[in-house]
Amino acid sequence: MSIQPLEALPLETLRRRSSTKWRSFPHDVIPMFVAETDFALAEPISRSLREAVEIGDTGYTPPQPGIDDAFVGFARRRWGWDVDPAGIRWTGDVMMGVVELLRATVQPGDRVVVNPPVYPPFFDTVGEAGAIVEEVPLHDTGSGWELDLAGIERALVGGARAVLLCNPHNPTGTVHTADSLRALAALAHRYGAVVISDEIHGPLASDDVAFSPFLTVSPEAAAVGYTVTSASKAYNLAGLKCAVIVTAVEANAEVVRSLPWEVEWRTGLFGAITTIAAFSAESDAWLDALLVRLDLNRRLLADLLAEHLPLARYRLPQAGFLAWIDVSAYGWGDDPADPIREGSRVALHHGPFFGTEGNGHVRLNFGCGPDVLREAVARVGQFARTAALSRG
Repeated sequence: MSIQPLEALPLETLRRRSSTKWRSFPHDVIPMFVAETDFALAEPISRSLREAVEIGDTGYTPPQPGIDDAFVGFARRRWGWDVDPAGIRWTGDVMMGVVELLRATVQPGDRVVVNPPVYPPFFDTVGEAGAIVEEVPLHDTGSGWELDLAGIERALVGGARAVLLCNPHNPTGTVHTADSLRALAALAHRYGAVVISDEIHGPLASDDVAFSPFLTVSPEAAAVGYTVTSASKAYNLAGLKCAVIVTAVEANAEVVRSLPWEVEWRTGLFGAITTIAAFSAESDAWLDALLVRLDLNRRLLADLLAEHLPLARYRLPQAGFLAWIDVSAYGWGDDPADPIREGSRVALHHGPFFGTEGNGHVRLNFGCGPDVLREAVARVGQFARTAALSRG
């Protein structure tokens, strides 16, 4: 039996939300900038929250909330990954985990490789840890993107001490191949560097690609790697504050255990409760329905862009609900999100925030209902046509 796609909540319901997506702009703006989705929570998650509220379960997160066992089950079911629960800890969100791992594994002034265009907090997090960003942009193959392994090796030869990996990659939606990840691990092992892998979009990999958790691809990856991930992107739980730090060898697990105790205390109790519910087998059907919807939407977006913005360049993302779109041909400048919002009342994310490789680009969130997606792209297309007429 085919899986029915998840349906988005009505727009009038969504506008009652008080999150960043729905409180950053006036109601006449369609918000498609931040990584929040427009679906009802999975029922096991809603039920866990209702039960907690009913009994006033709003205190501190306990020392053993059960996050480790829940993630072990999820990783085994979804990816065939057998994780040792002794190598799992938790914190408030993925970027909290990343900055604390950087503090523990590099020295102030050390260089850390990032691969732009990349999630904007990567730049800030490296600086927060006292390190220096070394940019090695993704390689554009003409049909997709991949890690520039030769460029990463040059950076490591030159003294870079860590690679901050985005796997799958935000904003391009690239699912890095196991071969590419193995090669990266071999380089890091050879030059004595660590790899910290943000895998928050891993649960959202499309069925037509194989997502490889970094720690699984080789013994070298297990030796050099740390994974930080969360249920927050797939299940829309960012405000509840819970992320998972995973290691695969005892030496790295000891590094994580040595982090300040406050790192773990930053985990919200509601975040822990809902993460356990999200990672349970009971929520798998909801996630499968979401993946069907996202697959339909990523393909619908291609059709809509061809109809309304034929000069835009877009490749189907292999994971997630974020589209990386080159609209430089329309002459809207390095940061086209501002003129698009002013001219069409559609809010998209700013391409240059992801690095200079994002000039002329926007990031669009298609984790919404298809009617909203149609309206948004039609509005931007009308803006483009009006702007072209005004230029004569």
